[in-house]
Amino acid sequence: MTARALGRQGLRVSALGLGCMGMSDFYGPAPEDEAIATIHHAIERGIDFMDTADVYGPFTNEELVGRALRGRRDKVVLATKFGNVRTTDGKWQGIDGRPEYVRQACDASLLRLGVDVIDLYYQHRVDRKVPIEETVGAMGELVKAGKVRFLGLSEASAGTIRRAHATHPISAVQTEYSLWTRDPEKEILATVRELGIGFVPYSPLGRGFLTGRFRSDADFVENDFRKHHPRFQGDNLAANRALVDRLRVVADEKKITVGQLALAWVLSRGDDVVPIVGTTRRAHLDENIAAASIRLTGDESARLDAAAPLGATAGDRYPEGGMRSLNG
Repeated sequence: MTARALGRQGLRVSALGLGCMGMSDFYGPAPEDEAIATIHHAIERGIDFMDTADVYGPFTNEELVGRALRGRRDKVVLATKFGNVRTTDGKWQGIDGRPEYVRQACDASLLRLGVDVIDLYYQHRVDRKVPIEETVGAMGELVKAGKVRFLGLSEASAGTIRRAHATHPISAVQTEYSLWTRDPEKEILATVRELGIGFVPYSPLGRGFLTGRFRSDADFVENDFRKHHPRFQGDNLAANRALVDRLRVVADEKKITVGQLALAWVLSRGDDVVPIVGTTRRAHLDENIAAASIRLTGDESARLDAAAPLGATAGDRYPEGGMRSLNG
């Protein structure tokens, strides 16, 4: 597994990261022993970039990751996030970017993770009620205090990224990016590259849809949030299945899975791009790792662009409430 730089502040991580969210939340039950074994297997295979957030669980995912990293902390670049507020019973309370909340959230995450420092600390969603300079200023104080090494933003607008970076150097911007979510190509990618900020795509496999494993909402258990996701509903689902079928033609020719093709495409977007892929099982992890060695020809890339152009996916990225929290 090769390494890639995120930003210009010295942060280097494996070219592929492991998203740990689904081990605790959103996609249905996941056996904890297999989840922890998957984290250990990722480290053994050369993945050193682990991504979690306080909101996942809520709170329990950080605890799980912390347990998995005992005795292995020095082998991992650990990222977590704050800003989305949930109660312990899972109810959403909104977004909080107040400086006092930044400090409170960081201390709580350090305790749950069982670590002394967070390598990459993201604001998960931008709080429009609080100037970004105040939030990032407080995050910068955490760096000075030795509690955090590098700073990141998630789902921020280009203007917010610029203001944040002027307040304190930002090493990474995280947002959804894949062959069915190409929105960052409108403005975000150009902005982060101009500023020398690394780019971390989440859901590079379209929440699993680009693996081709899911053909109807019946494929999801009741507490899997994808069952109620706009892109997995009705006519949108049918249109998006057709998109995957177009990708499958290229994958079959290369004798790889459609999921590997989709991940190889994201990895091919630049050496400043480090996708985090969520999985709860070692077998799926190995399939994803194999994608890191796949190279696309110019013709194949052009065919993928034609098969899944910007705006081709049917349905919004999130239900209505989630859409309102984007591009802050």
